[in-house]
Amino acid sequence: MKKKQLLGILLAGTMMVGAAVPVFAADGDRVKITYAQWGNETETAATQAVADKFNSEQDKIEVEVVKIDHDTYVTKLNAMATAGELPDTGIMSEAGVLKFAENGLLADISSMYGEGDAKPLDCLTFRYDGTPVAYSAANEVLNLWYNNDLLKEVCEKQGIDPSEVTPPADAEDAWDWDTFVQTAQKLTLDINGKNALDPDFDPDNVDIYGCTINTLPWQLEVWAKSNGGGYYSEDGSECTIDSPETVEALQRIADLSDVYHCAPPVTSAANALESSLGSKKVVMATDGAWNVGTFLGPSADFDYGVGVLPYMKEKVTICTGGPNVVFSTTEHPEEAMEWLKWYYQEENSWSLIEAGTWMPILDSWYTDPEKTDKWISNPNYPDKDMYKSAVVDYAMNNAQSTSWYYVNGTEEFNATLDSVFSSVWAGEETMEEAINENLEELQDIFAENNG
Repeated sequence: MKKKQLLGILLAGTMMVGAAVPVFAADGDRVKITYAQWGNETETAATQAVADKFNSEQDKIEVEVVKIDHDTYVTKLNAMATAGELPDTGIMSEAGVLKFAENGLLADISSMYGEGDAKPLDCLTFRYDGTPVAYSAANEVLNLWYNNDLLKEVCEKQGIDPSEVTPPADAEDAWDWDTFVQTAQKLTLDINGKNALDPDFDPDNVDIYGCTINTLPWQLEVWAKSNGGGYYSEDGSECTIDSPETVEALQRIADLSDVYHCAPPVTSAANALESSLGSKKVVMATDGAWNVGTFLGPSADFDYGVGVLPYMKEKVTICTGGPNVVFSTTEHPEEAMEWLKWYYQEENSWSLIEAGTWMPILDSWYTDPEKTDKWISNPNYPDKDMYKSAVVDYAMNNAQSTSWYYVNGTEEFNATLDSVFSSVWAGEETMEEAINENLEELQDIFAENNG
């Protein structure tokens, strides 16, 4: 992807939900702004209903939602940018924000929140050259989820106390990597009922696996960070994918299957919770908090729990969340920011938060006990104290930004990594061999987008 290009990525849809209310009658003194989104007709109507509520609560600004088809969203925005006809505000994907910022198309939003305001968590701030250009509309962090029914079943067969192998919910008690691997081996059973620590264990005939790690490249970055490395330097100025710490961390993921036999071989889509925990053949799996609302809460037919990730050197998780932006071409940046600041309020996306699909972005929902209790006291969630410690506190104290918050070109970089890693998952190469063979291409992608 060359610098002169605008955004060239596929965006994924998001729907904001709100109760429909009568539209406040606009008069000539109102500033009219537009908000672009890619939903279908139903989603667009729901988003406009939220905008109508905003319009009815004040008499300075009127927001109109502009529907752009999902499949042509990027093309349309590019054409609108070329013609100088971008909307005032709009939704974007995480990986596309900095490309638009690089081309001067996003406004500085550092004045959106003032002193005394509840603010988005710092890790949810997209920055270009140090300047905030977007905030995520929702928060998502990575955790270790587990099928508690299956865990107890394996423990009963092995004569193990479940408390000895239940993932810790507190970062203070997080398993180090060796403990995690050994625990996963205890929970891995072959068809003869022997676990992966038994010398007579049959790795070719595994019945239940102790764990699986989501191998989407953006999620694998958390292990590099945990091991003191990363795909990039902390300031995003250097590509460090070949650092010893990063290579070692990623090799450890492959070793779970190839060496320790406690994780299934990696295949496409095999890491999603629906196909791992949902198969009832995997006890523990890593993935994002959105799964509470998309799978675990509404459709999982087993008791589930959540813990913090194991760690290699640092106790860390990563966060992400699709952002809304103010386009720099708007004639009304202050009004656009006022609309988005209102739109970001949790009550305007409450149905998604209540379901467990989204986590709040404002710090007060993590620090104010009354707000936190309102958020997590609901039947879709696991035990409240468990979730508070493993997700809420963990997100507040241990989350770092995923690299697309501060590095450009991550969509192309991660797509290339996905191909690079495939030979490692197939057992054809070590992680060091695969990365070194493709290092020049990876470094070129980084340089072209961050020069």
